[in-house]
This record gives sequence, C-alpha cells and structure tokens, in this order.
Amino acid sequence: MTYLPPPAQLKDHRVLLVNDDSIHARGIELLEELVRKFTDDVWVVAPDEEKSGAAHSISLAHPVRVRKLGDKRFAVKGTPTDCVLMAVWEIMAEAPPSVVISGINHGENLAEDITYSGTAGPAIEAALLGIRSIAMSQVYPFQRGMPPCFDTARQFGPRVLKQLLSCPWEKGSFVNVNFPAATPEEVAGIRITTQGQRRPGSFTPKPGRDGRNVPYFWIKIAYDIGEPGETTDLAAIRDKAVSVTPLQLDMTARSFAENLKPLFGP
Repeated sequence: MTYLPPPAQLKDHRVLLVNDDSIHARGIELLEELVRKFTDDVWVVAPDEEKSGAAHSISLAHPVRVRKLGDKRFAVKGTPTDCVLMAVWEIMAEAPPSVVISGINHGENLAEDITYSGTAGPAIEAALLGIRSIAMSQVYPFQRGMPPCFDTARQFGPRVLKQLLSCPWEKGSFVNVNFPAATPEEVAGIRITTQGQRRPGSFTPKPGRDGRNVPYFWIKIAYDIGEPGETTDLAAIRDKAVSVTPLQLDMTARSFAENLKPLFGP
C-alpha cells in the first residue's frame, strides 16, 4: 500500500473546502469554522448555486466560470468536481491543497448515495489526484420539511477532523462521514463502518402537470433501509452514531473476476 504521510503539524495543512449546496450554504460556513481550529490556510471554492445530485460529473459542453468573492474564496459556475479541478490546476496551482473536504452536506450521503452524491464527487476527484479527501454530511429528516440542525456536526466534527487530518492516508481512498439526526447528547459514539445498501426504489419519478397541462416528472426520495448489516453506515445512523466510512476508487469485483476467468479462456 502507498500512504500519504500527515504534515508535521496540523497547522501545516493547506485545506480546500468544496460542497454541492452552494458557496452560500450554512454547512460550508460551519465546515470552515471547524477547519480553522486546526489551520488558517483555508480556501473555499464552491458552486455558485446548488448542485445536489451532480455526483462526480464535470462540465464538458459549456464553459466553467469563476468569480472571486474575497480572500481565498471563489464561486464557480460549474459542478462540485469542476471546483476541485479549478482549485488544483488554476486557483491554487502554485501550492495545491494537502486535503480536500467536501460538505457539510445538508442531508445524508449513505450507502448507494455515493454514486449520486455531489458531496462525494469532489472527494473522489481529490483522491484521483492523490490528495487526502473527506466528505461530510449532516443527516436530517428532510421529509418533515425542516432545515438541518448542525449541532451534532459542530460537536463531533472537530474530533473526527483531528483524527482524519493527522493519520497516514492510503492513496486512492477517501472517507465518507455522516453525523446522525440526533442531539449531541443522544449520539452513541463514532463507528468505523462499511458502505451499506438500501432496498431498491429510493429514487422514483412521480408525474405531475404544469399550469399549461404539460406533463412533467419530479424525482421522489423515499428511503427504505431494510435490515442493514450491523457494520454498515446505515446501521450506525439508525443507532444515532457518527458513521466514518473509508472508501476506495478501485471498484473491481475481485471474487466475480475470478469466477469469470474460466469463461474466457486460460
């Protein structure tokens, strides 16, 4: 295994913050506040509007535009992954970040959400570039129409960040962190978890008609976690624990590959 060593001191980190809820979102403001407990070298490069569900997409059919809002603060007309590309190759090119942190997302990113998540996308891109990366999300019951409460992220975020910023880091990996929808007093610890999988049907199109009677569809979110394995991120959040899931870019199904080999010759 190849590992990225931590800096001599946490204050030596050069941190890039990204999200998918926009540069004006409460979550990224809190994340900046928490990261500044460890280092003052903090850059914010985030979309100028919400890009939830953008996943690991990049802009290929239209230009990416950047607007400077202040010192080390830039709004990007593009996807969350575009933000990482612009930061690493243009904005911070003279001294790229030592860590990329995405979030804190307004809502969960668990199980198969990783394949859709605009919060995970920047962490994936950073890992591809050989940079330590973390995705962070605050779970909340969005079905009730209430905004997220970040008290738990505020309370447990510094402890999680301190450990993840100071440990050796396996190249080609990123860490997905979710804070439960619970008060800080209710939190049942911090768990290292595996990626779970919900029952099929979390995202389904629901029809409607606009004012001109033209049909349209809205993607409805309805999670059914089923009976998740006890080591999974889904089980941790169900039990009101903070979930810390190490993920890797190599998605090879190795046991399946072994089963396929006899079918295609020696």
